[in-house]
Amino acid sequence: MASDTYEKFIQHVRELNTARAIAELLDWDQETYMPPCAAEQRGQQMALISGLAHEKLTSDEMGNLVVQLDEAGAADDPTVATNVRELRREYDRAVKIPTTLVQEIAQTTSRARQTWLKARQEANFAHFAPQLARLLDLKRQVADLVGWDAERYDALIDEFEPQTRAAPVQELFDRLKAELVPLVAALQDAPRQPDTTLLERECPAGRQAAFNRRISAAMGFDFEAGRIDVSAHPFCISAGPLDVRITTRYNERYLPGALFGTMHETGHGLYEQGFDPQHTGTPMASSVSLGIHESQSRTWENLVGRSRPFWEHFFPALQAEFPTLADVALDDWYFAINVVRPSFIRVEADEVTYGLHIMLRFDLERQMVAGQLAVDDIPDAWNTRFREYLGITPPNDAEGCLQDIHWSMGIFGYFLTYQLGNLYAAQFFQAARRGLPDLDEQLRRGELAPLREWLRENIHVHGKRYRAHELVHEVTGAELSHKPYIDYLHAKYKPLYGV
Repeated sequence: MASDTYEKFIQHVRELNTARAIAELLDWDQETYMPPCAAEQRGQQMALISGLAHEKLTSDEMGNLVVQLDEAGAADDPTVATNVRELRREYDRAVKIPTTLVQEIAQTTSRARQTWLKARQEANFAHFAPQLARLLDLKRQVADLVGWDAERYDALIDEFEPQTRAAPVQELFDRLKAELVPLVAALQDAPRQPDTTLLERECPAGRQAAFNRRISAAMGFDFEAGRIDVSAHPFCISAGPLDVRITTRYNERYLPGALFGTMHETGHGLYEQGFDPQHTGTPMASSVSLGIHESQSRTWENLVGRSRPFWEHFFPALQAEFPTLADVALDDWYFAINVVRPSFIRVEADEVTYGLHIMLRFDLERQMVAGQLAVDDIPDAWNTRFREYLGITPPNDAEGCLQDIHWSMGIFGYFLTYQLGNLYAAQFFQAARRGLPDLDEQLRRGELAPLREWLRENIHVHGKRYRAHELVHEVTGAELSHKPYIDYLHAKYKPLYGV
């Protein structure tokens, strides 16, 4: 394999990812500081940069380099092998999609996000419906161009969770649902219930921001290479390991929203900052899949952030920052932040009912993409499924089918990665406990670095070297299973609730 061919290939790959980084920054600006009237112009900018990136990926020169290197055979160097394999995969997919379609999707999503935001503010799905219908049509076109066997939805899932298909995910989710529904019911009827009113005490947004920044720093987020801002929907973007940006949102009468949202997004940010900088702009400095990415955020938000050892250290600091919590006992705080109660908003759902939110979206998306559910029927279908899964009915569209930004971004096939992330997280955490036998004691001392470094060494630095299923086996020695997740929930919540 000629080194000059590979070097030329890497130059093209890095130029491609520079264009994508620019698109990420434009996206971040749109969700944080861009004035509303700039939406149309931003759509044109996004269409241009997305088109340029697509043309770079699908150019004859890139194609020739990818094919030449791929046909030369597997390289001894895992870095070379990974970069070639992943670009071949990207190229083979992207070359089937015309640049004009890529540009139309970018421009449509830019407009749709502003329309979604207004529709959400007004709790009026009908305002967003035409844009959603157009995006569904465009993404169906993408799926048909890419190709699929069992169902069109598979082609969209594959973009976010490579080599994953809807049917086996449905089987996995059915097994999870069979465990989660009775567990939720048992906890709802439990003899002990937490006092969650203590979570609704006044906590100024400025103080929340200061405390959240402190927690992010303790987790290891590098503020010289990242920042936290505010957006309607929390997210994390990366323009490379040295420029990672996360957002959150504040409610002065509900502290956990921003607190755990920030820990969640910081988990994503740590993954992005954990890649080897020498591989920046290549697959070796990119996440394995969105499910693996989600495992990192859920680890920090729930397995750490909602654990008792963590709060044995950080609760006194929380009380010092928020005098309204001065009379709250640690046991009461710990119980309250682990309340299990069906609720409307996914990002604020407890970790037991959260999976049911994802299954609901997965079911509806499969029907939407297949054309079995008309756009105008989505609110009613959402509410019906919500009652079936969670036993409650959203009072309006804002707290129902308009709550998530994903559809306005043309993202279909993404939601399932959230629940896969829970499964990956639980199985990884079991392995982390084996590698760090005194993990709970470390958390009690406020020492978060050992866990962060374990995650970095075992997951982050590999980039895309392994597929998701390969990484799980590499780290844990076993195939992905729902059992570690269910075992974790039972071991934590049954004693807490006295069932």
